[in-house]
This record gives sequence, C-alpha cells and structure tokens, in this order.
Amino acid sequence: MKPQPPTGNLAEPTVYIIDDDRSVREALEDLLASVSLRAKSFASVQDFLAFDLPGAPACLVLDVRMPGQSGMDFLEHMTEYGLYLPTVMITGHGDIAMGVKAMKDGAIEFLTKPFRDQDLLDAVHRGIEADRTRRLREAANADVARRWASLSSGEKDVARLVATGLLNKQIAADLGVSEITVKVRRGHLMRKMNTRTLADLIRLLDRIQPT
Repeated sequence: MKPQPPTGNLAEPTVYIIDDDRSVREALEDLLASVSLRAKSFASVQDFLAFDLPGAPACLVLDVRMPGQSGMDFLEHMTEYGLYLPTVMITGHGDIAMGVKAMKDGAIEFLTKPFRDQDLLDAVHRGIEADRTRRLREAANADVARRWASLSSGEKDVARLVATGLLNKQIAADLGVSEITVKVRRGHLMRKMNTRTLADLIRLLDRIQPT
C-alpha cells in the first residue's frame, strides 16, 4: 500500500470496509450510500493493503475476526504500514476485554453485531472529521517545514536564538557577527516564514521542532 501524502484538501471522503462476509460488506455499503457516503470494501486485510489509498479524508470499518490477518492484529500494527485511519471495529463475537484492547490500540468505536445503524454512522462521521482535521494539520505543518528549509543556515541560527527571547545585540555577540547582520537575517527569515511577530514565529517553530 502506498498512501498518498496529506494534501489538506477537502476531497470527498471514503469509508473503507474490511470484512470477510460479503453480505455484511454489501449491507454496510448500502447503509453508507443511504447517507451519501462513498464506500469501498475488501474481503481481507491483504486485499486492502494492495490498494493505493487516495489522499482524502477516510474512516475504516474493520471486522475483528477474519481468515489470514485478523482485524485486531491489523489494528495493533496499522501504524507500521504508515496508516493512521480512524477505525471502527465490528464483531459478532466480542467481549468487554476485546473491546478494551481495541480502544487501547486506537479504535474510535467497538460495535457488536447486530448494532444500530445510527451508532455506526455516528462513529464513521466522527472518524472522517478526525481524519480531515489530522490531514489539514499535517499539510499546514509540512508547509511550515518547507518554509524553514528555505532559510539559510545563518537565518536559522538567528531564528533559534530569537525564539529564546534574546535581543539582536545578544544574538550578534553569541554568533560572532554584527548587529546589522542579525537585523538583516531576522528580516529575511520573518519574510520567508511569513510571520510578522515573534509570537507567530515561536508558534510555527513549536509545530515543527526544527533542527
């Protein structure tokens, strides 16, 4: 699987369904279509992993027990595949201990069949919004990282010291350059980072933790 990098766009979301029972897959697809949600289903984890995910908000509906890799095992190791999809676990043979483990492993909901349609839809909508928020945040952080990479090494040195609250005179002494040089570099880095105030700059640097 080769998930696309987050784009931050608001493309049409998709609900992915992994369940080895064809009748369950079809019923879930019909339910999601009834509220205008696009769905794509798979009979196994292996089939899902062979699919290239588009860079759009998504939610995963995952059956607990399936031939091959189980849903519980996939949920536990999902991040190893570079996947961070909000996941709704469904099962016909669940218990409290299984539900607790699923939630600890990152599931946003654990539903036992037969479940209320509205409970599933509520969980799916919640998952899509969470994934949309994550993608927008990651896209914004990637943009900040690109701006940081555009700075010269000297500008980065000044930025790090400016963020600690040092004055231009103190920064100049620390770097062994003139105060004029610090002012010039500071002006350049503020423009490249698209910030107007020191507070704005600090907030951006906190988001990417530049090295």
